Amino acid sequence: MINLFQQLFLILPEIILATMAMVILILDLFLKDKRRYFIYVLSQLTLLVIGILIVMNRPTTAQFAFSHMFVSDSLAFYLKLMSCISLSVVFLYSRSYLISKNLLTGEYFSLSLFALLGMLLMISSNNLLLMYMGLELLSLSLYTLVALNRDDPNATEAAMKYFVLGALASGLLLYGMSMLYGLSGSLDIMTIASTISQNTLDPSILTFGLVFVVVGIAFKLGAVPFQMWVPDIYQGATTPITMMISSVPKFAAVAMLIRFLFQGLDSLAPDWEQMLLIMAILSMAIGNITAIAQTNIKRMLAYSTISHVGFILLGCVSGSVSGVSSVLFYVTCYVLMTLAAFGIIVALSTDNKNIELIEDLKGLSKRQPWVAALMMITILSLAGIPPTVGFYAKFSVLQAVVSGGMVWPAVVAVLMTMIGMFYYLRIIKLMYFDEPKITSSFIVAPGFLWALTINTGGILVLGIMPQTLMNVAALSATMSL
Repeated sequence: MINLFQQLFLILPEIILATMAMVILILDLFLKDKRRYFIYVLSQLTLLVIGILIVMNRPTTAQFAFSHMFVSDSLAFYLKLMSCISLSVVFLYSRSYLISKNLLTGEYFSLSLFALLGMLLMISSNNLLLMYMGLELLSLSLYTLVALNRDDPNATEAAMKYFVLGALASGLLLYGMSMLYGLSGSLDIMTIASTISQNTLDPSILTFGLVFVVVGIAFKLGAVPFQMWVPDIYQGATTPITMMISSVPKFAAVAMLIRFLFQGLDSLAPDWEQMLLIMAILSMAIGNITAIAQTNIKRMLAYSTISHVGFILLGCVSGSVSGVSSVLFYVTCYVLMTLAAFGIIVALSTDNKNIELIEDLKGLSKRQPWVAALMMITILSLAGIPPTVGFYAKFSVLQAVVSGGMVWPAVVAVLMTMIGMFYYLRIIKLMYFDEPKITSSFIVAPGFLWALTINTGGILVLGIMPQTLMNVAALSATMSL
């Protein structure tokens, strides 16, 4: 049993994050527009300090705090560190765009940090109540971020849709949690797992509760048939907000999936594996097929996200440690690719013209050859073509599924990936073989271009040498399960 000081040290990153989010919100009241760069620097420094603390707190064994509500283990270390790095990249890519739209305010940074706080709590939750608190903190912050641009009616509409459907998903999840609590008499995930394994609970009510929990998680991930909010939110929100929603929260969603299903409801694996398999197949099919018909680039990437969520769920279907490690590897690669894709869209957007339609990328190789090359690498990775990291991400999931004895889902996944290549390769065709639709010249800031180059270079380097990240993901999965 660790003492109070050790418990506070375990949760120190969350304490600092909550404090700085409030400090930034108050500090913004006293700063004029020209001095708001200071808030950006302060936010980045906050993420740096939190990242250092997470590394310093790296556990060799699982450590619990506050009556086993909070857990610090290898899974929490991996996902927390990736979340902080990803949000830092989002801030970096968003700054110039938000300045041009007069949206670089303290509210943006404060709400983003509060959203990260919710994610960190979800990742380290060993208690249903703490999990739900983290989820609601994340959700409420994202609802507000979507509506940040008050002058855009599309953003307001998207925020209202997100709020209504998000509240519905939270209600379903809470209902499932209440059933688990009513049956087990505990909010502790480990206690619930122990109680279920004794086979003394009513199986019908237990299965009913499981269904609501899985449905709630599927809503948050954007899996079919609960994906209806994803395209509208991606299209309606401001591009930097879309970049954040599509990337960083996926780490928290995967943590919730692993904590609930693999650690808490492992005894019910035959039931939830069937549900996840159906949702995985439907997500890959509907995501890839519907993306073909899209003309708006953010809607296309939204359906692309749905198909990638299908791969994440497919990795969980195997119910094995290798499946979990493939999911951790996949979600990291997905976030890396998504940040690069949306970063390029932000870079191409100017004060007078935002990149909205896929046709806006026509002839990009003639206007910005280097940016077009970076976009091509990112698109090839999203499509899963070697030697990019997207190929190895998909391959690791397929390997885990086949190792689990499920060959036909792997075959379906490969077929869906081949269908998805059509709309990905269409973008490359437009960039390199069509005449430019937009003839006005623009310049991407050198610092921004370097950041995009490093991001895209990571996609290639990890594609050529994926073993290091694979080993880290496998170690995190092995030590936490």
